[in-house]
Amino acid sequence: MKKGQIIEGVAERIDFPNKGIVVCDEGTCTVKNALPGQKVRAVINKARNGRYEGRLLEVLEASPAETGSPCAHFGACGGCTYLSFPYEESLAIKEGQVKRLLLPVLASQKTPCRFEQIKGSPRIFGYRNKMEFTFGDEVKDGPLSLGMHKRGSFYDIVSVTDCWIVEEDYRRILTCTRDFFWSMQEAGEPITFYHRLRHEGYLRHLVVRRAARTGEILAALVTTTQTAGFAEEELLAKWREEILGLPLSGEVVGLLHVKNDSQADVVQSDETEILYGRDYFYEELLGLKFKISLFSFFQTNSLGAELLYETARDYILGCLIERQTVYDLYSGTGTIAQMLAPVAGEVIGVEIVEEAVLAARENAELNGLHNCKFLAGDVLKVLDEIPKRPDMIVLDPPRDGVHPKALKKIIGYGVEHILYISCKASSLARDLEVFLAGGYEAVRCVAIDQFPWTTGIETCLLLERCEN
Repeated sequence: MKKGQIIEGVAERIDFPNKGIVVCDEGTCTVKNALPGQKVRAVINKARNGRYEGRLLEVLEASPAETGSPCAHFGACGGCTYLSFPYEESLAIKEGQVKRLLLPVLASQKTPCRFEQIKGSPRIFGYRNKMEFTFGDEVKDGPLSLGMHKRGSFYDIVSVTDCWIVEEDYRRILTCTRDFFWSMQEAGEPITFYHRLRHEGYLRHLVVRRAARTGEILAALVTTTQTAGFAEEELLAKWREEILGLPLSGEVVGLLHVKNDSQADVVQSDETEILYGRDYFYEELLGLKFKISLFSFFQTNSLGAELLYETARDYILGCLIERQTVYDLYSGTGTIAQMLAPVAGEVIGVEIVEEAVLAARENAELNGLHNCKFLAGDVLKVLDEIPKRPDMIVLDPPRDGVHPKALKKIIGYGVEHILYISCKASSLARDLEVFLAGGYEAVRCVAIDQFPWTTGIETCLLLERCEN
């Protein structure tokens, strides 16, 4: 195969996260988003040392396993990958991906790791508790869109007004916001979306968060400060009234205006003002209450998070001796720490995002848990500042995994058990090699589908220190 060549073939499997392995007459090629069983046409865009990568041009024949998608945006939107498959089939695909990454690493163990059957999400539709929608146009110079990036595009936006992975409240807020700014444009107001190449325009993002248990809703309009030609205060007041007038199943407890003049296409705040209510909402998990702000990290599938944390608690309680000290590294808003607090002597959480640490402290106080301590800073540095050594360690790192130097420090404590919760199986496989070389073995492992229909998958793995 040569670069630029058009090929046709059948995808025999899809490796994590979205690497379709396509077999054609000329050999094997990796084609992103080619699904198992599909016959596809692709163009070779990389050819090096006998390895080939292609870009998907067209699905010529559906997979025999596909049953059709209920979503009108499937294929155009870059969010869901497996929505045309039965849910059980998507679970089997994800479980296979995790095993293909971890089993070769674990082959060197003397004792086989116990792999448990993948756990599906309690809710497979309308499960997300946070969405970041982007303003733009679906085609160049087209009408205003508000939604998700089109698959394979950094600029084109699909107005996902019928998205299936969120509650109806999200769709109503999205549609209302888009239509409101449409009407402002038609009335002659010079309000445009932010052009990421020219760095001009006003509208950037709409962020919506909704608690699954309490139904509380927090929404934020993210804009630049480029307000020439229109009265911003009056505009925002009208948008606020439009949202508050919607018939929603949940309750809007806060509407925010976030100003962001960064040239990077990220949702961040230079300044935030409250247009209505408060700048936080409450969610409940496993009998605990959590106060969550707009930018606080919190698992995006509340009911799925309960399943994940119940699994983690089951793994931990099987080997945690009462009153021991537990390190919860990369602790976020302290969910795991608070879950363990009733059976641990002390739980020490470390998190680099200071806002999340403040939220964790407040949440622990809210839940009457006084044996949780949360420290702000990089795990690599903060570990040197904690005088009390751990009896057990819980890791829930970001997608890139644990820093190699931090891994050495963690192994150096020599604790009997380490629980690793991973949102990126390839990072877990890399870190697992270091743990095995450092005297640990994996004893239990399970994949948990926190993100139905997407390529995302969580993995919970328990490590035990070897005697020799």
